[in-house]
Amino acid sequence: MRYRFLRFPEGRTKAVTFSYDDGCPEDIRFADLTAKYGIKCTFNFNCNAIKKAPLAKEKVEEHMLGQGHEIAVHGENHRAPGLIRAIDGISDVLNCRIELENRYGMIIRGMAYPDSGVTKFVNESSYASVKNYLTELDIAYSRTLGGDNDGFEMPCDWHAWMPTAHHDNPKIYEYIDKFLSIDIEGARSTARRPRLFYLWGHSYEFERKNNWDHIEKICEMLSGKDDVWYATNIEIYNYVNAYHSLVYSADGTIIYNPTLFKVWFDIDGTLYTIEPGGTIKTEK
Repeated sequence: MRYRFLRFPEGRTKAVTFSYDDGCPEDIRFADLTAKYGIKCTFNFNCNAIKKAPLAKEKVEEHMLGQGHEIAVHGENHRAPGLIRAIDGISDVLNCRIELENRYGMIIRGMAYPDSGVTKFVNESSYASVKNYLTELDIAYSRTLGGDNDGFEMPCDWHAWMPTAHHDNPKIYEYIDKFLSIDIEGARSTARRPRLFYLWGHSYEFERKNNWDHIEKICEMLSGKDDVWYATNIEIYNYVNAYHSLVYSADGTIIYNPTLFKVWFDIDGTLYTIEPGGTIKTEK
């Protein structure tokens, strides 16, 4: 039995992604700043908020979508699904998705839970119910909160995707150093799994605290690493699901890629890549 681990594009062992909420005017400056460092962000839009705030469609298209960032759902009315009835949760998510898709002419499948999300439950709500209707609404993933993922683990449940930390976490620089120092290629076989650094927050926090230098330092620390893939939330979801879609022979040595993605993976320290629609034969 061999150990097989996902590798990100070009064989990279780590990934970095950002996720910022609400859709506020400061997002434009944030989008430009992160793009300057080659870092991609998922911007989660509260639909009613972006109608009121001066976040022009043209600016979103130029500064966010035009620089490779992602737009995702954050609820029509910014309501925590754990605190409302399922029918209200469905409406809040669906109306926001439809609004964003019509506004920007694209398919939007990502989400970040508003407010307390799925950390508290009342009104007969439950995580199982929320996950079920999000799946039915074709929401591929949703970021949650409630803890630090300073082990930088990939999500086991895409609808409970735990980020590494908020940008104001007092240990944030320590977490970055810890993440960057992990030697995955040199690790023992069972520790060669990929790692993800996932930062979240709100861009208006930097304006309120007058500390844009803080996020710039974070970007400087994380950027330009040869072993890191810089991606949006949905890019990570799509790539990981392509990896999990690979088809294997009974003994695991013949592998077919039925997806449209070129996929990299590691088997017992040997790096393999497989083209879309391709089949490869690996060593036993």
